[in-house]
Amino acid sequence: MPEDVRDKKNLNEDTVRHLNFIRPSGRYLYRRHYRQGLRSHILEVLDSKDVYREKHGTISGGIKWFPRAKPVKMLRIFRTRFADRRQADQELQRVMMIARYLGPDCYAKSNEFLVSYKIAEKYDTLLCGLQEYVEGLPLEPWGFMNPDRLAENLVRPGIGGQESTEQDRTVLIETIHRNAVDFVVRVRTMIAETGCIPDLAGDGNLLLTDNGRIKLVDINNISRVEFDNTVRVDDKGYPVCDKSVEALSQLQMKMASQQIDPSDRLYRTYLDPARMSAVQDIEREFHRESILRQYRAD
Repeated sequence: MPEDVRDKKNLNEDTVRHLNFIRPSGRYLYRRHYRQGLRSHILEVLDSKDVYREKHGTISGGIKWFPRAKPVKMLRIFRTRFADRRQADQELQRVMMIARYLGPDCYAKSNEFLVSYKIAEKYDTLLCGLQEYVEGLPLEPWGFMNPDRLAENLVRPGIGGQESTEQDRTVLIETIHRNAVDFVVRVRTMIAETGCIPDLAGDGNLLLTDNGRIKLVDINNISRVEFDNTVRVDDKGYPVCDKSVEALSQLQMKMASQQIDPSDRLYRTYLDPARMSAVQDIEREFHRESILRQYRAD
């Protein structure tokens, strides 16, 4: 009996090409991305010509070099099993919520679609997404996110064949700051109007692009914001809502350079010291269990 792709630890090119909803034209190849979500397989969709140049090299200026193939798109195959079509439609609505509130400048645009996945002579509904490929600097909310420091990592001498000037750096710093303010406002508006928050805390979920934009790339983990004393976890046991609010506060303070208002209901609830201590304990146990699961799988 073939193994369900939703149960596989990783997918390779051969497995993907033989999925019943993939058309193996030969024009595109699939490569496992270095980031793998708990909820989905993430695959780079590559132009076969670019992969050929990566493997065999190309001559430029009399020098042979091997340019790494950049993805045309990112294919996400989700592990979620749906009880019925209504449940699948609800998941799609959550992604549309991200698009509506963050807009194309602040999230990696994705075309989500449902397919009839054939497994063991039966068909099941499977959620997939074809997402834009975003290059950028991963943002660590609890690390260094000062716009000056970030600009140093984005502006380097010689990019585009021209030397970066001090004015370029100053403009980029101002752009990062302005876009951080915009991002925080958009997320806060989403919370206020829908009672939901995207996952801002996951490893590599936020990227800073070369033009100073913050982009959310993991758009499928959305949690409810409840104003009570209960620390809720997602289906994987992670306190994603609390950690996302913490991450938002870090973005607001470090990148948007805005102080936290102690009377703010959101932060007053979620940044309470006793609550944060409880969240830290849950997070520590989550990572311990993740390591044990990885050990058992290996």
